[in-house]
Amino acid sequence: MNPSVPCPLCGTPSDPAVLAEAHEYAFWRDSSGACPACVQQTLLCTLLVAGDTALHSSVQSVWPLDAEAAFGIIPTPLRLHADPRFVGRQVTIALVDSGFYPHPDLTQPRQRIRAWVDATGDPVKVVVLGPDDPVDWPGARAGAESQWHGTMTSVVAAGNGFMSRGLYRGLAHEAELVLIQVRGENGRITDANLTRALTWVYDHATDFGIRVVSLSVGGDGFTGPGGSPVDDAVMALVSSGVSVVAAAGNDGVRRLIPPATAPLAITVGGIDDHNVFSHTEVTLWHSNYGEGEGGNPKPELVAPSLWVAAPVLPETPLAQQAQALFARRRAGDASADEAIAECKLITPHYMHVDGTSFAAPVVASAIACMLEANPALESLAVRDALVATAHPVQGAPPERQGAGALDAGRAVLFALAEHHRHELSWPFSPVLAGEEMSFRLHDHSAGTVAVFGTWDGWRNPWPAALVEPGFWETSVRAFTAGTYQYKFLLDGTRWLNDPGNPHKSSDGLGGLNTVVRVGS
Repeated sequence: MNPSVPCPLCGTPSDPAVLAEAHEYAFWRDSSGACPACVQQTLLCTLLVAGDTALHSSVQSVWPLDAEAAFGIIPTPLRLHADPRFVGRQVTIALVDSGFYPHPDLTQPRQRIRAWVDATGDPVKVVVLGPDDPVDWPGARAGAESQWHGTMTSVVAAGNGFMSRGLYRGLAHEAELVLIQVRGENGRITDANLTRALTWVYDHATDFGIRVVSLSVGGDGFTGPGGSPVDDAVMALVSSGVSVVAAAGNDGVRRLIPPATAPLAITVGGIDDHNVFSHTEVTLWHSNYGEGEGGNPKPELVAPSLWVAAPVLPETPLAQQAQALFARRRAGDASADEAIAECKLITPHYMHVDGTSFAAPVVASAIACMLEANPALESLAVRDALVATAHPVQGAPPERQGAGALDAGRAVLFALAEHHRHELSWPFSPVLAGEEMSFRLHDHSAGTVAVFGTWDGWRNPWPAALVEPGFWETSVRAFTAGTYQYKFLLDGTRWLNDPGNPHKSSDGLGGLNTVVRVGS
């Protein structure tokens, strides 16, 4: 077998035969071997600017790997302006859900499931899995209805897009996973099962490196004289240093049930970003809200709960139907399009889904990226960073959106800023004072950093100085009022649009520049 080769753009290892596929496209100029995922994202960056019609027609004409696919769903890292340097490495996420299937996006080419846990009875059943072990547990490949939900939430959080050559990957696509099943044989998810699952995580978090728990299920709402046992279990976990994320629910009413009621849980409501690359288009999803235990307002923030790419569950009638529909479409049968749309299919292997069940794992995956950036970040600091960096949803009541919509890239910047002295802790960039400007970048791997921009036609580097390890800052310069585009150049070879500035524009070559306005 040929050894894997890292992509020079994203660093993801790929088989040489897979890398060779990327060079079938005349528009791709990088001769050093970019992987298909980067090629696909390049196409999408270009075509998002050109418009939706171009997106559908052009992608299908130039990307033969999935030429039959009904493209149109923006991958999660792209839609959330994620920082591509951080992908959840050396962080374990525990997913608590109804059941799970060992999906290829979690097991290939690297097996990342650390354990499967059945918390529906006492004692808890555990199957520990090593990177080279056969991935199996009782009923693992049954394709049962109970596996659908958990398979989707786990892949939304940490799937690597294996079945799409890397395109539909989660934010934390290098994270490890512990999958905890809580739906009993009677089809119910009870508070007792959730409490048992969370208690197991509390006891074994150190063993598996669990730093984040994502819950996209609710229990039966039992509250005794001392409060909810689920909320108490969440309190214990967060106090021990594990961040807990819970879905708010989808009814659009003032009603929450545990674990969304837990005071220290990061409760997540939903937004609809209309599948466009702009914060200004965001509207609120009809998610639940209200007061948690102790009267604290919920949710803490909101995240995409519509147009989220998730896997079709293998070994199911829908998986068979998807294969048949796309085969018809590939053969020129236009009548297949309507059925594909009705089934919400994107490709033969993915569909788009909705609900706060998917907003919660998106936030959990953002936390995993934050913890890769700063492993010392405490759980309450994680919560503070998410709240501080969220952007308000215009026109939406504060009680329904909390601090606003998740900004994954800026949350990572806040995590990085925790490494530095207080006077350097402001992570956003650029720093503007009237018509004067300087730039900041947090990067612990770069040897040199420079800024290039339209102010001089991209001709001359503006060097940044290393203020302290990992913190780069340029000098202050005066500018005439106007709008400028710019990028960082790291080590003279690697271009990076500014992670500290959400305002982007196409660079005309399939990438993105960052945009800044100086003066009035």
